[in-house]
Amino acid sequence: MKNFSFQNKFAHWVWARINHYDHNKYWKRRSIITDPNDKTFFLLKLYYLYYIKKTDSRHNSSFGTTIGSGAQFATPPVLLHGPNGIIVGHNVKVGKNCTIMQQVTIEESEDGIIIGDNVFIGAGAKILKNVHIGDNCLIGANAVVVEDMPSYSTCVLSKPRIIKRDVHN
Repeated sequence: MKNFSFQNKFAHWVWARINHYDHNKYWKRRSIITDPNDKTFFLLKLYYLYYIKKTDSRHNSSFGTTIGSGAQFATPPVLLHGPNGIIVGHNVKVGKNCTIMQQVTIEESEDGIIIGDNVFIGAGAKILKNVHIGDNCLIGANAVVVEDMPSYSTCVLSKPRIIKRDVHN
């Protein structure tokens, strides 16, 4: 008997049904929904939006999707654990070949967050408002990014600080 492989179309189909997430179908439909110049029939766009939101709700995720707007991805990101718990706000621009692990939050901002190409975002990382991340950056697990990151840099856990201390005599 052959080993299980995702290159096998049937195995891919079965795996997509088990996980309620087909990467290729999701990102193709998402690109149609978020492109304001796409001429797809409006009712079909609504069906695609329904599919995307249903997939998002099953995985407690959101990729900043509304009809005609939302987060912009140069290429679909690599989601090693699927979309589990990933939240991406509107006005976020993500470059090519980015890897996003589970439970990542990229906050929505008015000015927009820009994430460069080939960025790795570790599990549980938080990227806060108005941050620009350069190309080829690494963001560690549970890191909180509050400042701009130049290209080829690494961000790990922020320094813990005591904000208020109650002194009892």
